[in-house]
Order: sequence, then C-alpha cells, then structure tokens
Amino acid sequence: MRVVEFDEPGGPEVLHLRERARPAPGPGDVLVRVLAAGVNRPDIQQRRGLYPPPADASDILGLDVAGVVEAIGSGVDGLKAGDAVCALVNGGGYADYCVVPALQCMPLPAGFSFSQAAALPEVFMTAWNNLIWLGRLEMGESFMMQGGTSGVGLAALQIAKQLRQARTFATAGTAEKIEVLKQFGVDGAVDYHGAWDEELCALNGGEGFDVIMDGQAGPYTGRQLDLLANDGRLVLLASHLGANADVNVRAIVRRRLTLTGSTLRPRPAEYKGRLAADLVELVWPLLASGAIRMPICASFPLEEVAKAHAVLDANAQIGKVVLHMDPDKAVSAPGG
Repeated sequence: MRVVEFDEPGGPEVLHLRERARPAPGPGDVLVRVLAAGVNRPDIQQRRGLYPPPADASDILGLDVAGVVEAIGSGVDGLKAGDAVCALVNGGGYADYCVVPALQCMPLPAGFSFSQAAALPEVFMTAWNNLIWLGRLEMGESFMMQGGTSGVGLAALQIAKQLRQARTFATAGTAEKIEVLKQFGVDGAVDYHGAWDEELCALNGGEGFDVIMDGQAGPYTGRQLDLLANDGRLVLLASHLGANADVNVRAIVRRRLTLTGSTLRPRPAEYKGRLAADLVELVWPLLASGAIRMPICASFPLEEVAKAHAVLDANAQIGKVVLHMDPDKAVSAPGG
C-alpha cells in the first residue's frame, strides 16, 4: 500500500510516497480502506520535528480518515466489513489502509461524501473535548476563540452557538478571514495583529469572557487570563508562541479562574470513544441538516501531499485541507 514518509524533519519537500505492507487489525481494531484523510496542524508540527508521536502510535502522519471497513479484529461489535466510517486515528492516516480502534469510528453524517467526512473527526473531537468537557461552556455564556478560521476554531464556534446559544468572538489574521467568521455567525471578530484584547473586550461590552480557547500561549496567556470573567476558563490547545508565560497567580486565585490544557492524541480509545458518541448524538445531526458545516478550502491527491502541507505552512487555510487516496470515490457519498 502507499504511505507518506519522511526521513528527516523539514519543510513539505521532505514528504515522500513509498510502499509498505498492509497492516492487520488487532483486538478491538478495524482496518479501514482510506478514501480521504484530513490534514491537521499536528501533522505539520510532527513533520517539522516538533511533535513526536506517542510511543504506541504509527509513525505515519494523519489523524483523521474516512473510508470503508476492510476487516475487523477480535472483540469488535457493531462494525462489519463494508461499513462506511470516519475516525480519529492515532497516526497512519496518510496511507491506503489504516488500523483504527473501533471505538473511535463514527458513521458518516447523512449525505456526506468521504471527503467531507474526513474533515470532521480531529477538529470536532478536539473542539468538543476542550470547549464542552474541559471548558465547561454553559448555556448563554460567552466564548472567544483565538484563530477562529482554523478547523478547530470553526468547529468550536459553531458548537458554542448552536448547542449553547453562546455569544461568540474570535481573532483572525486577515480581513478575508474576519469576513468568513461573520458569515459563520460570530458575534465579534478582530485582527490579532492589533490590540486584539482591548478590541474584543469592547465588542463584549466591557465584560469578561467565560471561556477562551487558544493554541498560541506564551505572551498571549497573561492577556487572555485578564480577559476572563470571574470563574472563567482558559483552555490551551498548544504553545506555538512559547512554552513559558508570565501570569498573575494571585488574580487566578482571587477571581477563581481555571487555566488548563489538553493533548488528545495520547488519550486511550475509551476516552475518544466517549467523545465520538457525544458527537454522533449531538453534532452529526446538525452537520447533516447544514446547521453546522466545515468548509474544505483545498483538496489534493495523496501524491501531492507536499502541496497540502504548504497550504498550512502558509497559514492560508480556512477550514480544512483534505487528501484523496481515491479521488473518484472520495467525493461520493456511501453507495454513490
């Protein structure tokens, strides 16, 4: 089968298409014939040598896939060969076949193609885990997303609006991206190149935010803690701007703030399976109806994986970038 590999960290040019033997599913796993795979920021960081995979994960890039179950391992119930699924995987998505814990598999939302479904698992599981489980966003609260037009950002903002009737705010890097956020119903959006904290506070009527999600950290952390309302929650997804931050611990104590972070990839399949169950019950119907959507800004055949990575390197994506292993079948819905 075809896989994407790289020998040394570097730019998109280090990615190469090679051949490996087809894997076999172990107990509790399924083997998926991958028709489309999402491209995510962790893939970029792993290629750069900044995000090593967990010891028990595949060294092949790729964290979400959509395709057809080819074979099942022992102890798997509820799935069979021929089922159309999308899934968060622990690595191995940039390949013709991928072994996936069965608990992490989800049906495609009604009417979705494999390409559309491949854009969903990583961003929606990440958004749900950080916004609902860790951020504990409640009905009618306010939510701010740093970098709102990323896949995770758009997923979180729509979940907040549709399922919590939250007031939603975000930052973005260009006027075009700010306009996209307005089209998605965000209540207020500002350019992060400016005085974004002051501008967001003004847009929120001078009040603090109940939940903030951010992947930058570093010097942003203190500013975001200052933006929180009493009992507010700051959830860090990554630390792209720096591993250290100068924060006022007394303010955290006095104002009962929560500062937390998360990494989803090392979590066990049981944890991810509970996330998957929540999404299928509460988010998948909204995707099927069009109330929530995830735009695909670009798609590439597997052999052009370097071009896909270049889009994220340039921070040019709005929504998701997708790879197609079988372009004809990837754009079709199951049975199509």
